[in-house]
Amino acid sequence: MHLEPDNTAVVVVDMQNGFCHPDGSLYAPGSETVIEPIADLVERAREAGAQVIFTRDVHPPEQFEDAHYYDEFDQWGEHVLEGSWEAEIVDELPVEDADHVVEKHTYDAFHETELEGWLNARGIDDLVICGTLANVCVLHTGGSAGVRDFRPIMVEDCIGAIEDEHKEYAIDHADWLFGEVREMDDLEFANT
Repeated sequence: MHLEPDNTAVVVVDMQNGFCHPDGSLYAPGSETVIEPIADLVERAREAGAQVIFTRDVHPPEQFEDAHYYDEFDQWGEHVLEGSWEAEIVDELPVEDADHVVEKHTYDAFHETELEGWLNARGIDDLVICGTLANVCVLHTGGSAGVRDFRPIMVEDCIGAIEDEHKEYAIDHADWLFGEVREMDDLEFANT
């Protein structure tokens, strides 16, 4: 698959200490194992001149106090609290000045964030999506991209999960309903 760097962004979803580091409260070994392939993908994108976007799942401690129904702390316990070590992106994926960071407070990186406007302002149509967790934030961000008429390309070998069947479900669902699924080696940026 050939990708034009000028209208492509690599979206790295929630590769944070809370999910990817053994000391994180929601650590999933499958999230840690995709750090290295994601670093390779990000490096290839940067070399080609494609934009790199990191999402950070960040929760103020009081976020769900007045929730009617949606309460991630009820589902997962407190995690990636605002200002905490858990909320930081893992050291192995350093954010560069040219990268864009989106702070989100739900599973979907488009919900109540500036992401859609930021992409539209730069003429970015194709989103190469990687990160964690496959069946949670990756799936919801990819689906939200698709319904907004972006082209979500899910990079199967750069997506982490708690269980293999969670990843299999998410990848199959994305491929069937709203996006495309590729392996990292199938992707070629036009300048590389």
